[in-house]
Amino acid sequence: MRKRTVLAWVVAVVCFVVLMIVTPAIPQSQEYHDFADQRTFFGIPNALNVISNFPFMIIGLIGVILCHHGNYFKLSLQGELWGWTCFYVGVAAVAVGSSYYHLKPDDARLVWDRFFDDLRPYAVVQFAPCIAIPLMAILLPPMYTHSTYWLWAAGFYLLAKVLEAADKVIYEWTHHIVSGHTLKHLSAAMVPVFLTLMLAKRSVDSERQSLLKTWRVSWTKYREGNSNVESYTISYSNVPVEEPQ
Repeated sequence: MRKRTVLAWVVAVVCFVVLMIVTPAIPQSQEYHDFADQRTFFGIPNALNVISNFPFMIIGLIGVILCHHGNYFKLSLQGELWGWTCFYVGVAAVAVGSSYYHLKPDDARLVWDRFFDDLRPYAVVQFAPCIAIPLMAILLPPMYTHSTYWLWAAGFYLLAKVLEAADKVIYEWTHHIVSGHTLKHLSAAMVPVFLTLMLAKRSVDSERQSLLKTWRVSWTKYREGNSNVESYTISYSNVPVEEPQ
């Protein structure tokens, strides 16, 4: 297993390096900073795009606390504990970084997201997990139960990207009530919510059966059940009727 993990990382790094070599740099378009909702509330510019980052802070702090307060998530491995701790710290950091950017959207405030003014690393980090995580959750035997929560998390992340792309369209559809970018923040915040629920509910999976195999078994049972229903026959018998005297 360790050799496979190392091999997977080596393949991923090689693919990333090759991608950086064979593709041209993608500069940040200045149109990106022109968000649909630029209203000011309570003295906060771009207020809803700023405030909608608050859930990230709440979820991140709760996650860190649950990781270390009595080991609520029952993380048995030290690597798991610190891995999830870093995850929740990162979630909380999103609230700070994104709020800072939306107070005054420009290239200078995207320095860490758009390293060297090149969107290629950002695109890899944004979209590669959307493909890799669902595939791993479906195909690989899980160590823990409730692995379907990974699919819910990936689904909300994908929804967040759609909402981001439809920022101005949604702002028009809602008659300037809320923009797609604000909804994108709220949808993306559902990702750590589902992963937190997964950590709270899961236990060691003794069967270690992949989701794909589980779905196949369920589908087979469903088909067999329908076959049994269809195989039932109804027979009628003649009942003699006595004529009244």
